[in-house]
Amino acid sequence: MGVPAPGPRTDAPYAPQAVLPGGVVVPLYPPDSAYLNRDKIREPEKYFMWGPGEIGAIVSIHNPSIEFHPGNSALNTGAAIILAAGGGHRTLNVGGEASDEVHYFYNYGISTVILRNRLRSDGYEPKVDGVNDALQAIKLVRAHARDWNLDPRKIGIMGFSAGAELAAAATIEWADFDRKNDLPDNPLAKVPSRPDFAGLIYPGPSPFARGGTPAIPRDAPPAFITCSGWGDWIHAVWATEYFTALLDDGVPNVEMHIYARGHHPGDKVGPDEPPSTGGLTDRGFIAYGTWPDRFMDWFRDLGFLNRPGIETQAAKDVAANVSRVRRSADGTPPRQASAGQGTATATPAPRTP
Repeated sequence: MGVPAPGPRTDAPYAPQAVLPGGVVVPLYPPDSAYLNRDKIREPEKYFMWGPGEIGAIVSIHNPSIEFHPGNSALNTGAAIILAAGGGHRTLNVGGEASDEVHYFYNYGISTVILRNRLRSDGYEPKVDGVNDALQAIKLVRAHARDWNLDPRKIGIMGFSAGAELAAAATIEWADFDRKNDLPDNPLAKVPSRPDFAGLIYPGPSPFARGGTPAIPRDAPPAFITCSGWGDWIHAVWATEYFTALLDDGVPNVEMHIYARGHHPGDKVGPDEPPSTGGLTDRGFIAYGTWPDRFMDWFRDLGFLNRPGIETQAAKDVAANVSRVRRSADGTPPRQASAGQGTATATPAPRTP
C-alpha cells in the first residue's frame, strides 16, 4: 500500500527512507566520519505512523540526514528552510513539524529540507550532536545550492520546541563549528554553516537560558520567535531570553510574538500518537494559530521572497550591523569583535543609535 517502512539492516550504513514522496535524502556525514557512532550506524530507524501512509515520528537515528523538497518552481525564490522538528529529544516529530511545513512553504516558492538529527533517547547529546547535525545540514544544503536551484544566501533553519534549541544554537555557534571542520580532507570545509535566518517556534532553552552568556557574532542572523505566554510559560521565558539577548546586542530584525492564549504541543503522548495542536494547526481558531502568517510577513519584509540573486534586506542590515560601532553603557567604544567571532564582552552593552 506504499506505507513507508524502515530499510533493512545491511553491512553498509543505514539508508534513511524518505518521509514524503519525492524527497531527496542525503546523509549528513560520510560513513567514516568521526561524528558518527560506528557501532550504531547500521541500525535501522524506527518509524511511527500518524496517518495513512504518513511517518509521524522517528527514533533510532544513527545516520543523520537531510531530505530536500523543492518549492513551486513557478514561484522560485531560491530560499530554503531547514525544518528541525521537536519531540523533547525523545522522538523526532516530523509529521506535524516538518511534513506539514513542506506543503505549506511549497506554495510560496520556498524549498524545504527535513532534518533528521540524532536524539538524546538514542544516546546522543543534543547540545553537541544535535547542534552539529543542524550546522552540518546548513553546510550541506548550501553546498547543493546549485544542484537544487537555491540562492546560497537564503538558507536558514526553523526549529520547533526541541528543534528550536538546535536552531538557536546554530545562530551563534556556527563560526566555531566551521573552524573545527576547516580540515584539508573535508570537502565542505569552506562552505559556511551560518544560517541566513532562523525561526524559533515555541522554543526549548537556548544558550542564553539559566544564566548563559555566550558571545553573539556581529553577523548573527535575523530571527523570528513565537510562543504562547501564560499557557506555555516556560517556553515563553526561553523565547524571551533569546529575544532579549539579541535585541540588547543590537542584532537587526529580531521579531517576537508572544500570544496571550495557547499551549505547548502535547509532549507526553506516545511516539505513535500525534501531539495536539502543534506546528501549523489553527489551534482552535485562536490568534496563536496565525503565527505562520506573521512569519511570512517577516520573511517577505526581509526580502527572502524576491527572486534568487537579489540581495535581501536582511543581508544589508547584517552588513550594516557588522560595521556599526558599538558603545558601552558609559558611551565609550568597546573593543570590537569581527564577524563570526562574537561580541567583545559576554554581557553585551546596551544598544545605542
